[in-house]
Amino acid sequence: MRIRASLICMNEKRLGWDDLRVVMAVSQGGTLAAAAERLHVSHATVFRRLNQIERRLGVRLFERRRSGYTPTSAGAEVTALAGRLEHDIAALERRIAARDQRAAGTVRITTTDTLLYGPLSAALGAFRHAHPQIVLEVTTSNTLLDLDKGEADVAIRPSRDPPLTMVGRRISAVAMAVYGPRSIRASASAALDRYDWAVPDESLAHTPARHWLDDRGLLARAVYRADSLFALREAARHGVGLAVLPCYLADPDPQLMRVGAPLPELQSELWLLTHPQLRRTVRVKTFLDTLARLLKPLVPLFEGRTRPDLSGGP
Repeated sequence: MRIRASLICMNEKRLGWDDLRVVMAVSQGGTLAAAAERLHVSHATVFRRLNQIERRLGVRLFERRRSGYTPTSAGAEVTALAGRLEHDIAALERRIAARDQRAAGTVRITTTDTLLYGPLSAALGAFRHAHPQIVLEVTTSNTLLDLDKGEADVAIRPSRDPPLTMVGRRISAVAMAVYGPRSIRASASAALDRYDWAVPDESLAHTPARHWLDDRGLLARAVYRADSLFALREAARHGVGLAVLPCYLADPDPQLMRVGAPLPELQSELWLLTHPQLRRTVRVKTFLDTLARLLKPLVPLFEGRTRPDLSGGP
């Protein structure tokens, strides 16, 4: 049975945008748990809402299997319609926002936890003092929220390859290096496989730092795994093992010492990114211009030029 827009809009079977979001979340997530996380609701709520939608339409939208939920042909059609509507709604919101010529309102920001709880918070505080009419909403995530879908207005994050659909400003290079506690006598010239390591866990297996460790066989010396760079920094400073960390996160810590120079193969770039339709919106442009200025004095910190390397022997 095909679900056409006319069927979805029939009075007795009318589906709202929230209903379509539930179907799309289940389809994209593949499980009720994943859909619940996307929608910020409980597993039970998604289960109840999906059953209500299917009863209202009189058609099964998903095949329930042990491995998860697979869309039927009807479910795939509803998901495709929801995706088109989401795109159109986000585009409409951007066009409306672009007409706002006041340096006031809300700017939604996505960034990483290490930037926010590190050097970025002071810059955001300074921005708020300079522009009190602009409210900041900040989301931390290790994944790039979809600016095309209107999930955020501005992304502030390290990237080697920012999306081509976004426009932005490069702030600086972002350096990474090996760090350990000052209590150990590690040497830049020593074989790194002599030491224990604190390493990213499987959730961060896609990161360049994890690949660097794997390529050098250092994962075999892992004694501590974590899904957070903060956790790896704490492990390193307390002598659990060496860790690869961003210089902006580790250099300010007096209990940590660099083991060797920054690693050029792990260098990325810090970007301020936004959607092309939003870059001329006054509040977004004001935020980008001001933050770029506030972050400029921090470039040596991001590039690992604020502390000397450890180059001596043990």
